[in-house]
Amino acid sequence: MAPTPISSLLEEVSRDHFPHPPATPREIEEFERRVGWKLDSDLRAFYLHCNGAELFKRLPNTPYRLLSLAEIIRARVAIYGEDDDRWGPASMYAICDVQDGDYVLVDVARQENGRYPFVDGYHEAWPDPYYCEQVAGSFSEFLEKALRSKGRLFYLQQSQSQE
Repeated sequence: MAPTPISSLLEEVSRDHFPHPPATPREIEEFERRVGWKLDSDLRAFYLHCNGAELFKRLPNTPYRLLSLAEIIRARVAIYGEDDDRWGPASMYAICDVQDGDYVLVDVARQENGRYPFVDGYHEAWPDPYYCEQVAGSFSEFLEKALRSKGRLFYLQQSQSQE
C-alpha cells in the first residue's frame, strides 16, 4: 500500500481535527536557530500548514497533541525536567504529547530517506531503546497511523500484538 501524501494528510487534519494557525517562515527560521537542526520536508509542510494540532478531541482530552514550534523541547527536558545527558540523548525532541506523561519523539540525529524517525517516549523506561522503540520512519507515516488509529495510541497496539 502506497503511503498517503503529506498534503492529503494535512487536508484531513484541517477537515476532521483541530489544527492551530500556521507558522510563518520566520517562526520556522527562529525555531531552527533555537534548536540547531532543520525541519525535514514533512515537518516543514506540517508547520507551514498548522503550528500544532489536536487530533480527535480538543484539549484536555486529545490523545495526540502535536506541539507547536514554541513547545518543542528536548525529550529529556520534557520527560525528566533536566537537560542532562544522563536522561537521554540531546538529539531527541518531544513533538507530540499523548497526555499521560509520555511523548512521541523525533530523533534528529539520523534520517531515513531525508526524514527523521519517530520514537515512543515512554517516560517510565526512557531512554531504554528496548521499551522506547521507533514507531514511524517519518512524520507523514506517524501522522497517517495516528489519523487511522481512531484515537488510540497505535504504537501501543503494535507492541501488544507482537508479544
